[in-house]
Amino acid sequence: MDVGCDASVLLDDTPYFTGEKNALPNQNSLRGFEVIEDIKQHVERLCPYTVSCADILALAAREAIDMVGGPSWPVALGRRDATTTSKQAAEQQIPSPIESLENITAKFYSKGLDLRDVVALSGGHTIGFAQCFTFKGRLFDYQGSGRPDPVLDSSLLTTLQSMCPNEETSNSNLAPLDATSTSTFDNEYYRNLIYNTGLLQSDQALTRDRRTAAMVYYYSNNRLSFYNDFAQSMVRLSNAGVLTGRMGEIRQKCGSVN
Repeated sequence: MDVGCDASVLLDDTPYFTGEKNALPNQNSLRGFEVIEDIKQHVERLCPYTVSCADILALAAREAIDMVGGPSWPVALGRRDATTTSKQAAEQQIPSPIESLENITAKFYSKGLDLRDVVALSGGHTIGFAQCFTFKGRLFDYQGSGRPDPVLDSSLLTTLQSMCPNEETSNSNLAPLDATSTSTFDNEYYRNLIYNTGLLQSDQALTRDRRTAAMVYYYSNNRLSFYNDFAQSMVRLSNAGVLTGRMGEIRQKCGSVN
């Protein structure tokens, strides 16, 4: 979750601020900045000072999901770009993989989203990877117990322990968020949760609350309903923290202010 839909996440560090790229949730995790910059350069040659990096980012997110088999949704345009960014804000507002569902839900609520958005947008974890440090506690020392998370499927536990040995050098190793269909956008993520093979603690927590568990079971059996709700949630998310009118600017380069 970006702190705001103003392309602040694309800004590089300057003497005046430390950007979101180096915030703990994003460091060595967010990728593809060069793709956005390349698109921006092509657009600037044709329509200078017209299309914001924020709009390009919103459109690219939709197209990326579509390319891996996911739903599409309408993207309202006219956003403007932020002129500053905050590492601290990113670390405070982006949900952590070890946070409680209550805390994560509160962060979504602060952006004008609700509990259904939490569950639907979590389904985005049907693609992508996570670094070992984000879930290693579940494998060796769950909540300080000195033992693995008892809920985690034993077969998956063995696999993950071999991928992420209990040593610091494995922290940046990668594991698929959805080992069943790693590169395809589908509803397997929810089926994984039902079988206790969710990778992140924050994902598996969705099955431990009766309200979110009901939605997990529903999406696991209704792919089209998940797609529809995911698309609607993406529309709502893309309207969070938007700059318009005279606010912000239209950057020439996405990594720096004009």
